[in-house]
Amino acid sequence: MPGDRDFIQILDAALAESARKSGEWLVCRLGCIECCMGPFPITQLDAVRLREGLAELAQNDSARAARILRRSREAVARGAGNEEDACPVLDPETGACDLYAARPVTCRTFGPPMRWGAEPLGICELNFHGATDEEIAACEVALDARGMEAGLLASLERTTRASGETSVASALLNTPDRSPAST
Repeated sequence: MPGDRDFIQILDAALAESARKSGEWLVCRLGCIECCMGPFPITQLDAVRLREGLAELAQNDSARAARILRRSREAVARGAGNEEDACPVLDPETGACDLYAARPVTCRTFGPPMRWGAEPLGICELNFHGATDEEIAACEVALDARGMEAGLLASLERTTRASGETSVASALLNTPDRSPAST
């Protein structure tokens, strides 16, 4: 999708800056999967990015791509899921995201202190233990790309007629999501 790469670069640069400012307060590491549990809604733009990432992975590592699809089918078969269900893109053996470069916006922005326009985003409860509100605020990075994302979503929706939120599993299987988050 034209413009999506620029949008992702802006997000990732803001995340890197927040991580730099957060230093040792930020404990997010490979294998920490707290934010990878439970169902969460993603946009159609996230869905496209995930499907493209899966297609690329299938060319390079078809076995790993097949495992993601199997976990996605299992997640959809279970229904809306529950808080104990891991994201189907999470490799249960390594605790790594198998589609990290294609991960949704929620996954990119959760953890360090970030502000999306005027709205603060979620900070992982494992981060900033013992920090004061002022110390956390000093690490915050403001991200003003909501208009950019909205424009990209509108363009995608005009082109594909896909709209609304979906889930990671449904996006990868390219099936309509029937979870409560999508209604």
